[in-house]
Amino acid sequence: MGKVLLEVRELTTRYITRFGESVYAVDHVSLKVEEGKSLGIAGESGCGKSTLALSLMGYYFAPLHYMSGEIIVDGHNISGMNPDDVRKAILGKEIAYIPQAAMNALNPTQKIIHFVEDVIRAHDPSADKKAIYERACKLFETVGLPPQVLEKYPVELSGGMKQRTVIAVSVLLSPKVLIADEPSSALDVTSQKMVIKMIRQLLHDGLVGSLIFITHELPLLYNVTDDIMVMYAGQIVEKGAAREAVFDPLHPYSKGLMGSIIVPEEGLREVKLTAIPGVPPNLKNPPSGCRFAERCKYVQPECIVNAVGLRSTEGGRVYRCIFSEKELREAYRNG
Repeated sequence: MGKVLLEVRELTTRYITRFGESVYAVDHVSLKVEEGKSLGIAGESGCGKSTLALSLMGYYFAPLHYMSGEIIVDGHNISGMNPDDVRKAILGKEIAYIPQAAMNALNPTQKIIHFVEDVIRAHDPSADKKAIYERACKLFETVGLPPQVLEKYPVELSGGMKQRTVIAVSVLLSPKVLIADEPSSALDVTSQKMVIKMIRQLLHDGLVGSLIFITHELPLLYNVTDDIMVMYAGQIVEKGAAREAVFDPLHPYSKGLMGSIIVPEEGLREVKLTAIPGVPPNLKNPPSGCRFAERCKYVQPECIVNAVGLRSTEGGRVYRCIFSEKELREAYRNG
């Protein structure tokens, strides 16, 4: 086992509305990411993926609130830290974040070099302007961008170039953990492949210590990450090696998620598409039992009544279901 760069223990965060209602967006989530490794997080829209990403940075703004649990980055517990301390000591340096629609995250009135200077001087106010420029040129060339981009405004760049610019700015300080939240969305296929290849290369070259890659496309993670965690209604429903999660999903939701996507991979392209019936539960008032129960074809009376915890297989996989691995496989064989 390698060095653990990020460990999350029973993290719970909520959105609190102006009416005082709580939305249980991330509910007792635990995970580990080792140095040089990558974790994929998958699930449909609204399952809590992006909220988890924001929560992992320990930087909370209303209506998102930290409730309980621990976030340990390279041995340092950042849970409940003062937001100013988090911004100065953690963000960008320990944990970096590539947001959804990253190409729209750049201020159109500033040149790219200004973003670079802001990030570096937030951690080193005395940084020399020439040294910053040289460092930026080297990194931008690494992500396939010419140094001239630094003197341009965002409007002068294509969508793919803006995406790569945001990624380059995010890894300026060689963060221990890079969180990429659907970084390939809204891009054409060619740009998607380029961005994914680039992110993997950043990890391979040691420019980031570890990677968390978030997407709603479960098969995509097979080509990007070592392990996959599937979320549903704010909870983990399955965790395991990427190949197992894609080619042999165990939890009924994971299986339904894979069955609802067209996959070109050999061994999956022949699988008949199926839809997951129903809609996710309202997280203002989540069910007391299994949160997937109302949509699950294998549901039993006890699934609806009793809370369902995580259980492990002999192979090290983790899933949330009342059925044993043997019982689930038998149910799948019988249709």
